[in-house]
Amino acid sequence: MAEPRLYFKQMEIGPMQNFTYLIGDSLSREAAVVDAAWDIPAIIRVAEQDGFTITKALVTHYHQDHLGGDFAGFHIQGAAELLEHVKAKVYINKAEAPFLGRLAGLSKSDIVQVESGDTTTVGDITITFLHTPGHTPGSQCFLVEHRLVAGDTLFINSCGRVDLPGSNPEDMYYSLQRLAQLPDETVLYPGHNYADKPSATLAEQKRHNMYLRLSLRNLSDFLAVMG
Repeated sequence: MAEPRLYFKQMEIGPMQNFTYLIGDSLSREAAVVDAAWDIPAIIRVAEQDGFTITKALVTHYHQDHLGGDFAGFHIQGAAELLEHVKAKVYINKAEAPFLGRLAGLSKSDIVQVESGDTTTVGDITITFLHTPGHTPGSQCFLVEHRLVAGDTLFINSCGRVDLPGSNPEDMYYSLQRLAQLPDETVLYPGHNYADKPSATLAEQKRHNMYLRLSLRNLSDFLAVMG
């Protein structure tokens, strides 16, 4: 029987309990990194120790703890520092691409703008982009085989904040509805380690995550709970 080709690693990095992910092809040894921030040398070191070369950087949304940049008086390492060490492009939803120069020091030539339903590959591993606005206008999730890397859209037993600049609770409602339509066996991998475990199936979340359950009822109930 052939060995599985998907390489998938979850790492908790930084003081805000962020999850960074490496997604790669075990044959080609190429990998994409999701939300590279806080400690870029450590992320590259993990990839290299596992025998992978980072060739793409995927970003769930533009907040500095996921992308890098200046925040609260200090600088967070992120995509700009990553590109100093690896030859890669940064994949961001087109709704947020205009902000990246100011927020993270990226040029237009560094960025690939994507829309929902677009795909990219690392080796023979396909990653699908899902636009899930709500936490931010261009929030996006990444679907690879039966895994959903959800950023700050969907957490285990919770969902992303909708009280920040650029947030929209109605958009979040429809985004959660879309995610709820994925197969029950899909495994959720969130953007932060806010729960008692690092992943969970969508079947479990449909039973226990109040916000996901509310998204399957009606908009008015969801908005009432979200304030």
